[in-house]
Amino acid sequence: MFIARCRAVTARIRPMTEHIAACFCESLVVRCAGEPIRVSMCHCLNCQRRSGSAFAAQARFPADQVTVTGASNAYERRSDDGNRVAFHFCPTCGGTAYYVNPAEPGIVLIPVGAFADPTFPAPTISNYENRRHPWVTPPEGAEHN
Repeated sequence: MFIARCRAVTARIRPMTEHIAACFCESLVVRCAGEPIRVSMCHCLNCQRRSGSAFAAQARFPADQVTVTGASNAYERRSDDGNRVAFHFCPTCGGTAYYVNPAEPGIVLIPVGAFADPTFPAPTISNYENRRHPWVTPPEGAEHN
């Protein structure tokens, strides 16, 4: 009877999701427990340059749910809204694995592409759309800024 109750309780408890991001050479690894607070896409010119694409997609996680292993260098720049943002990248391959914005304390931002997971949740917010390439279409239902 006790074992049957334990199995029933265990069946109702969902295991916590873990998302793993990494640089190109996988020596800088970011483990995120649980689901992101938000996933967004940004069309600002700085994100276009940083990502090498027409936009950048990033996921926000609470810092206490993020574990980073491996060495990183940081490059700090001012964002379009004036905040200083520190991008952490691998000193070997140069791949950005995560970044932090002092205007969002307790939050770690991770480029969605660093997860290399086509099942990762889609962006729900599209920012700086005044700089969006006309051929880029945000996901259906995304908030437009």
